[in-house]
Amino acid sequence: QVQLVESGGGLVQDGGSLRLSCTASGRTFSSGAMGWFRQAPGKAREFVAVISWNGARTDYSDSVKGRFTISRDNAKKTVYLQMNSLKPEDTAVYYCARSQYITPRSSHDYDYWGQGTQVTVSS
Repeated sequence: QVQLVESGGGLVQDGGSLRLSCTASGRTFSSGAMGWFRQAPGKAREFVAVISWNGARTDYSDSVKGRFTISRDNAKKTVYLQMNSLKPEDTAVYYCARSQYITPRSSHDYDYWGQGTQVTVSS
């Protein structure tokens, strides 16, 4: 079993930055890829970023590439999402999730999910 808890969300102005954290409990954290997804009101959940188990591979959605950076610290069982140059369209609930695969983009390939943290970007 893996439990995931996100933190770091909040209200920020257009162009600002936030860093999200996701801390895991359980022994399988370091063996799985970790991803970030987001869901805006009235929209489907969408892929944001993913990092492989050892941090060697990352992947980003086109909408965040160059602005967001995903990283992980397996000793702390924590994955991070540094979000810079935030835009109002980044407003959403952000979820972290764990996958047994390498760097999947589909939410169907993730087996554990956190409860989400709200990010609001004001214009």
